[in-house]
Amino acid sequence: MAKHPGKKSASRKKQPIVEVVSEEGDEVEPPPPEVVEPDPELSSEEAEEARKDYLLTRFWISARGFWGKKGDRLAWAFSIGLLILIVANVGFQYGINVWNRAIFDAIEKRDSGTVFYLSAVFFPLAIGSVLLGVAQVFARMGIQRRWRAWLTSSVLTRWLASGRYYQLNLVGGDHKNPEYRIAEDLRIATDSPVDFAAGVTSAFLSATTFIVVLWTIGGALTVTIAGSTITIPGFLVIAAVLYAAIASGSIMTIGRSFVQVSEDKNQAEAEFRYTLTRVRENGESIALLGGEEEERAGIDKNFTKVLRQWSRLAGQHMRTTLVSQGSSLIAPVVPLLLCAPKFLDGSMTLGQVMQAASAFTIVQTAFGWLVDNYPRLADWNACARRIASLMMSLDGLERAERGDGFGRIQRGETEGETMLSLNDLSVTLDDGTAVVDDTEVAIEPGERLLVAGESGSGKSTLVRAIAGLWPWGGGSVNFHADRRLFMLPQKPYVPSGTLRRAVAYPGAADDWTAEQMGEALDKVGLAHLKDKIEEDAPWDQTLSGGEKQRLAFARLFLHNPDIIVLDEATSALDAKSQDKMMELMFKELPKATVVSVAHRAELEAFHSRKIVLERRKGGARLVSDVDLIPRRGKRRLLGRFLRGRKAAAKKAA
Repeated sequence: MAKHPGKKSASRKKQPIVEVVSEEGDEVEPPPPEVVEPDPELSSEEAEEARKDYLLTRFWISARGFWGKKGDRLAWAFSIGLLILIVANVGFQYGINVWNRAIFDAIEKRDSGTVFYLSAVFFPLAIGSVLLGVAQVFARMGIQRRWRAWLTSSVLTRWLASGRYYQLNLVGGDHKNPEYRIAEDLRIATDSPVDFAAGVTSAFLSATTFIVVLWTIGGALTVTIAGSTITIPGFLVIAAVLYAAIASGSIMTIGRSFVQVSEDKNQAEAEFRYTLTRVRENGESIALLGGEEEERAGIDKNFTKVLRQWSRLAGQHMRTTLVSQGSSLIAPVVPLLLCAPKFLDGSMTLGQVMQAASAFTIVQTAFGWLVDNYPRLADWNACARRIASLMMSLDGLERAERGDGFGRIQRGETEGETMLSLNDLSVTLDDGTAVVDDTEVAIEPGERLLVAGESGSGKSTLVRAIAGLWPWGGGSVNFHADRRLFMLPQKPYVPSGTLRRAVAYPGAADDWTAEQMGEALDKVGLAHLKDKIEEDAPWDQTLSGGEKQRLAFARLFLHNPDIIVLDEATSALDAKSQDKMMELMFKELPKATVVSVAHRAELEAFHSRKIVLERRKGGARLVSDVDLIPRRGKRRLLGRFLRGRKAAAKKAA
């Protein structure tokens, strides 16, 4: 059910990404980003790459709001706390590194007193390091959880607003399986950046700290080659940097296709999951038609695609593991070999060698951060692009709502007592193709209007435009101020949960008492369900098509709207049951204004007026507007329009 806002929404100009406040002082969602058109001189491959780069920018435009004025109130507290914990953890790493040198020097000197003392010192260092690690996990996962909650709420709000979740099915764009993108891609898109930020910060601080350690301990290495003496200052630092550069360069070369492979894998997974969901949702129809083999063929086809993409991803992981595993095995040995000459000539102690080896490993780990995280970085890249694609599709719908370069049906108030009017209404697809054109209709209070026409003439599209679900077109749909509209589609939606929730939908389950709901069910012929109102069951699968349509009428009587739109709402009922339901509706809601779309000719008996749509090349048009029940009062707009055209033609002749 929808309540008409009463005033026409003013069109808005394009604006930069700024916070917007309404005249009443309420915060308003900022307009979507400007459309970025690719450079016409770019090739198709370059244009696609530019589009993918922009998708990451689009993701951050929304995601960074977590730390903005409208973001989470604890975002900065958690972020600063995480930074402090990372710094403290690096400090404890340095303390353990110094302890490492001291303990091995004491062992080398066989100084038992110092060994026992350092053994006692180690436990506070270890406990402190562990506690800091636990606190760091708490802060990091706290940011991830709160960021995901904030961004998910933002995307869900935009997705569910103004019927956009429905309109996405009507427009082109890269937004398949939005539910998977919101549930899975958005999770990875918010989890990984926090891990990356914490990892990069820790790696930078560790590298900076322990490069100083390596430079101080290692000093210069002097070697004699062919009688020439060569001195290499900071040889351990140079070795660590070169080693990391070789490993990182190798992983980037080997894994250059990782991003595309991850993106293809995620898309294949989403399509496979969607196929399984479709089978579950349409289980009854598939079972009745015996379509199991055909469905299995479709499932196998999608699953084969998933396995093929996983095989490609496995190949990428194998190649990157070859580098990362080899690097992790070799890294601890390199500093020992490099320090061996200085230890053997007595210029380095055993403690210094072990400290250098520990510092070298830490620096190598810091520099090799990309090696270890490149697969996750690629996966994040793919997921961020997928959620950004959905955001861009929502951006397009929002721009259409604001009238920025799109034909948009206006919604406002009628004049006088007219309940509903369509003024110069045209309904188009999102690309401008006309579906219904030049529609002029005025509907008076209590009138019962039947919209007729052959299949494909645009009747249901016209009804969706009246209900506000179809935004594209021109002209206006106007309602009497403060009147409520309720739409009964051909396939009523039955939410999960109790029957109470299903009967009350879209209202809250506790808006009516069980007695009121039982009375409504009794009226529509569902008395056998009265005792099951509190029962939680899969009602969408349990109820037949006819029972679902009866349930929709029970909802209608509970909500008691002013304007009722019926879109083939009795198609699953037999003729006798249909007549009873229509008679009951007009008995229970005698003052309601009704707009019906139906093919059955017998429904004319329940309506006072009929308009006929005829499909034509430039879009369907109204070709007749007749009273099924003669009434005095205002002439119809279409009648005046047709007579005016005839008079003008005679005058011209």
